[in-house]
Amino acid sequence: MVTLTGHAYCWDVLGDPAFPDRAAGLGLDTVALAAAYHSVRAATPLHPRHRVVEASHSALYRPVRDAVWRGRRLTPVAPGWVGAPDPVSTAAAALRSRGLGVTAWVVLTHNTRLGTAFPDVTVVNCFGDRYPYALCPSWTEVRDYAALLTAEAVRDVALDGVSLESCGQMGVAHAGHHDKTAGAWDPDEQRRLSVCCCPACRRAWAAEGADPDRIADQLRHAPLRPDDAAVVLGVRLRAAAALREQCTTAADGIPVLLHASPDPWATGPSPGHAATGRLLLNAWAGLPATVAEAAATATVHAYVTALSDLDLPAHVRALVAAGATGINLYHLGLASETAWRTLHATAETLEQP
Repeated sequence: MVTLTGHAYCWDVLGDPAFPDRAAGLGLDTVALAAAYHSVRAATPLHPRHRVVEASHSALYRPVRDAVWRGRRLTPVAPGWVGAPDPVSTAAAALRSRGLGVTAWVVLTHNTRLGTAFPDVTVVNCFGDRYPYALCPSWTEVRDYAALLTAEAVRDVALDGVSLESCGQMGVAHAGHHDKTAGAWDPDEQRRLSVCCCPACRRAWAAEGADPDRIADQLRHAPLRPDDAAVVLGVRLRAAAALREQCTTAADGIPVLLHASPDPWATGPSPGHAATGRLLLNAWAGLPATVAEAAATATVHAYVTALSDLDLPAHVRALVAAGATGINLYHLGLASETAWRTLHATAETLEQP
C-alpha cells in the first residue's frame, strides 16, 4: 500500500479550524509539519486570517529551552510570527483529532541566520566565497547542533516519524535574497562550486593524503582528477553519514525519512546519501527511472509538487509503478483552490486498482 503525506507549516493549521478537515478529506495518512525551518515568505491562499506569512529567519517551532542550549554558539530561536508557545504540539493535536498522523519536518544545515553570525562553520567554495545559508557538516559543532535540534524538535510530542531535510552539505544552487544565479553555470561548474573548501574539509583531505591547495586549484579551473575526486567525495559522504547517524540517534527511535538524492555529488535540501534506508527523493519534474533504481536497495518515497503545470496524477502513477512506496505532497498550505483540486485528483489516483 502506498502512503500519502502532505507537507505543511504550523501557521497553516493554527488559526484555521477548517485545515484538519481539508487534510483529512484528502485521504492523507500523515501531515509533515515544519518543526525547524529556514526563512520563507509563504503564501496562505486559503487561510481565514492572512494571505502571506513572513518567516524572517530560521526557527525552531518547539519551545527553545535555554538550559539545553546554554554554552553553545549554534542555537535556534523561536518564531516571533507564530503566537503559540509550542506551534508543533498545538498543530499536531488539531491534526490528530481528525485521525491524521504527524511527522516532524526538520531542516538541518540550511540556516542563514547562523551562517551569517558564525561564518567560520559555513561552506566555502574554491574561490573563497562563503555560502552563509550553508552550515558545513564537516564541523563537529555543526553535527552536534543538528543532532540536538532534531532531539528538541521531536521531544515530548506524539509523532509517527521525522523527516530530515538538508542532512548533508548545501551547495551553490540556492534560491533566496532575490537570487540571480540561475543559468550562470553548467552542471560541471555547479558541481565544482558546490565542493566545500572550508578548513575542516581541507584538513580531512590532507588526512587522506591529498593536497588541499592542488584540489582547490583544480576546482577553480577544471574537473578534479579521479584520485582527488574520490577523496573529496569520500570526505563529504563520511561527514554526511556522521551527521545522519547523530540525528537518527537523536530521533530516539522515531522512524527517519531522509530527503536525499541518488547522485552522490548532489548538494542542497536533498543531498547525496547512502543507497539504503528510507529515502525521500525529489521527483518534482519526473525521474521515475531514478526511483526504480533507488527502490532496488532502499524504501523510496517520492516528493512531488502540486504547484506546477505537471500532470500530477499521471506523474504519481508512474512513480508508484517505478517502486515508490510513499508519495509526499508539496504543499498543503501554499496550495490554492486550483492546486487543491490537483491534490484531490492525485489522491484519488492512488485509490484506483
